[in-house]
Amino acid sequence: MSKTLVEKIWDAHVVKSEAGFPDILYIDTHLIHEVTSPQAFDGLRKRGLPVFRPQQTVATADHNVPTLNQLQPIKEELSRFQVDMLTKNCAEFGIELYGLGHPFQGIVHVIGPELGITLPGKTMVCGDSHTSTHGAFGAIAFGIGTSQVEQVFATQCLLQQRPKTMKIEVNGELGKGVSAKDIILYIIAKISAAGGTGYFIEYAGSTIEALSMEARMTICNMSIEMGARGGLIAPDQITYDYIKGREFAPAGEEWDKALAYWKTLYSDADAKFDSVLTFDAADISPMITYGTNPGMGMGIAAHIPAKGDQAVSEQASFQKALDYMGIEEDTELVGKAIDYVFIGSCTNSRIEDLREVAEFVKGRQKAENVIAWIVPGSKQVEQQAIAEGLDKIFESAGFQLREPGCSACLGMNEDKIPAGKYCVSTSNRNFEGRQGPDSRTFLASPLTAAAAAITGKVTDVRTLLNDPLHA
Repeated sequence: MSKTLVEKIWDAHVVKSEAGFPDILYIDTHLIHEVTSPQAFDGLRKRGLPVFRPQQTVATADHNVPTLNQLQPIKEELSRFQVDMLTKNCAEFGIELYGLGHPFQGIVHVIGPELGITLPGKTMVCGDSHTSTHGAFGAIAFGIGTSQVEQVFATQCLLQQRPKTMKIEVNGELGKGVSAKDIILYIIAKISAAGGTGYFIEYAGSTIEALSMEARMTICNMSIEMGARGGLIAPDQITYDYIKGREFAPAGEEWDKALAYWKTLYSDADAKFDSVLTFDAADISPMITYGTNPGMGMGIAAHIPAKGDQAVSEQASFQKALDYMGIEEDTELVGKAIDYVFIGSCTNSRIEDLREVAEFVKGRQKAENVIAWIVPGSKQVEQQAIAEGLDKIFESAGFQLREPGCSACLGMNEDKIPAGKYCVSTSNRNFEGRQGPDSRTFLASPLTAAAAAITGKVTDVRTLLNDPLHA
């Protein structure tokens, strides 16, 4: 029987299945951090239970950590408490922790891939919605709630309804200045922030196949922003080359055995998806959001849509979003002054992202009215950036390279955007107050964010890429 990639991995992990009930799904790897794990650990204590398979759980501190002076005591009381509790809980239950000061510390969805923990064919969960990032390797990866974190701690399994399947194909060559972030923002703008609800999405097509692993992670990371349960990409030679030689990746005979299995992980040619969507890469331009959900996006040179073009049921919420953002319908965003630029988060904080920004800003200087933060996704990314001299390029251009963490993605730590200020951000969500109370967020790619930092306003990066100095 022909199967999709999701069906192959899912079926290989079903412990028990009965009609009318959720499947009992075995979980290969459980990633945890300081925010969604404390109550789960407390639940184990109350039940007198151990962590069933601690060797399959990996912990790091990322959401609440400061990105300056990380080896000093954390100033914010709640953040300090949560990070301290993670340290205590991991010690008590025998879980490996990559905490502050550890060379492997970083954003959970960055360190999993770079350490070779994330592998094709796995089931992976974390108490964090952007766990879908790991699907770039051909894994079933999804976010879970705190009660489910406890369930995995106790049993290494989850009760899960089998998801519907969707295939999204993108074919053709990307234009100048267009990246993976633009691809996913374009798709979400086309199908809406709810267009993937109930589905596990497989991304395919020549455009996707040509992407690097880091770019593929960006695509899968934002699957949740269209309501999907998760997203994944079939592994190929690009995947295998990325994994080989990493800290915890298989080696020797184990590598050969793993590779033979990984090469079976693809959707059969006649596999049936519940939905199939196709897009042309030539239609995608540098993207930017204008509203307060990731589906409110447009090509950067376009006009903000008119309220009258929205469904009647959505017009009030559409106007509310524009009012919050302080912008008007049927106007351009290009040229609008901004205050902050944030390049980081689990979406765009890998070494490839930093290299791209460094190449663009080299020889340029940020605008005086802009504060520009670059926050690497892990200690390894930070050290690689320094080894390559990217820190010097950023410093010369007026950008601040900070220490690893989720940072201004979610305003849960010290890195917040002040009320009323505009931030062009490479993160994944532009909800009201997401980056700080009453802050205003435009989501964009690293290149588009860097262009805004240089000019001090929303800018079509293609106009700067045509500069003879950087052509």
